Amino acid sequence: MRTLKLCLMLCLPLFFAACIKEEPKNDECDILSAWVEGAEYESFFYQGTQMRIDNIPSNSTEIVFQVRTKSGLPLIPVHFALTPGATITPANGSPQDFSQGPVTYTVTSEDGQWTRSYSVDFQTVSTHTSCLFSFEHVAVDTFSNGCTYHVFYELDNGERRNIWASGNAGVGILHADWTPELFPTHSTDNGYQGKGACLSTQSTGDFGAAFGKPIAAGNLFLGKFNVNAVLLNPLKATEFGIPTDKQPVKITGWYKYHPGDTFTDATMQPVADRVDQGHIYAVFFRNQDAGGNPVALYGDNVLSSDLIVSKAQLVPAATDEWTRFEMTFEGGTADPAILAAMGYSYTVVFSSSKDGDTFEGAIGSTLFVDEVTVEFGN
Repeated sequence: MRTLKLCLMLCLPLFFAACIKEEPKNDECDILSAWVEGAEYESFFYQGTQMRIDNIPSNSTEIVFQVRTKSGLPLIPVHFALTPGATITPANGSPQDFSQGPVTYTVTSEDGQWTRSYSVDFQTVSTHTSCLFSFEHVAVDTFSNGCTYHVFYELDNGERRNIWASGNAGVGILHADWTPELFPTHSTDNGYQGKGACLSTQSTGDFGAAFGKPIAAGNLFLGKFNVNAVLLNPLKATEFGIPTDKQPVKITGWYKYHPGDTFTDATMQPVADRVDQGHIYAVFFRNQDAGGNPVALYGDNVLSSDLIVSKAQLVPAATDEWTRFEMTFEGGTADPAILAAMGYSYTVVFSSSKDGDTFEGAIGSTLFVDEVTVEFGN
């Protein structure tokens, strides 16, 4: 009996081990966070919080650290948090030369079947008395399902700045076969001068309606779009703001606006006697909370956060002619010392449906914008 018991004790673990299949290896190859550590690098940054970038969206392949200057920039080791089991080349934490431009990193999934390339760069923050956004610079981005859409960017001394974002990647989840001109936010050759930006409110189809998100307003804003949050918490998908060391005081530009025919609520029911409206606004805010943690504004607080210093808003009138607009920031004044240390950010936002964040609006509402100038104080 003892011998039988001993045999069972020895064999049972082998039996159960044989019945348990090995877990499949992870097929994800994303960078989740990136950071620089070491006191010797702190002087290149305005704030310690700028040495770390968390919550990198899965639709982003560019990581940019903001620095005071690239002059004398040494070899810098950048550290990464990756999806489980993934590996990265060049090696995680290995010193690299970023003084001449971005360095390309390649992430390979645990199962070895997938790779993804990231551009990691160190850029100085532009400090101009005014910024002209002409929307002449457009690239085509490809989502993971193969759809393509337009992205707007700026050039500063020949260096590309990807400071504009839209919700196109979120719409791309639903429409793998769409080309750029079909997306809510795209470039147009018929701007006020040269190219311009065209924003249109569109249906998200049966799939979007099933999630209570029946429409997608065309939008364009200074900041980032996090596609990871689209389905579960869409108001957190829009991360507004870019850092500045000057306080914006006025915005001018040109627009055309045509509201869609039928205004509907979040259940796609028509709302009698309601006409859709576009929205143009800008917000200047503190980019750190009381605990010194970095802050971005989101769709649920971009116009209401306690960190807002000043803002400007405009509801464009319906017109088929290019019309000049002017908005003046109203509110408080920034602390000069905090401002000099890039402790504030600002955003400019354009939307084809004012209430598109709550999925109310009219399919077909279209806002064109071009030649937008932001003026800053001293």
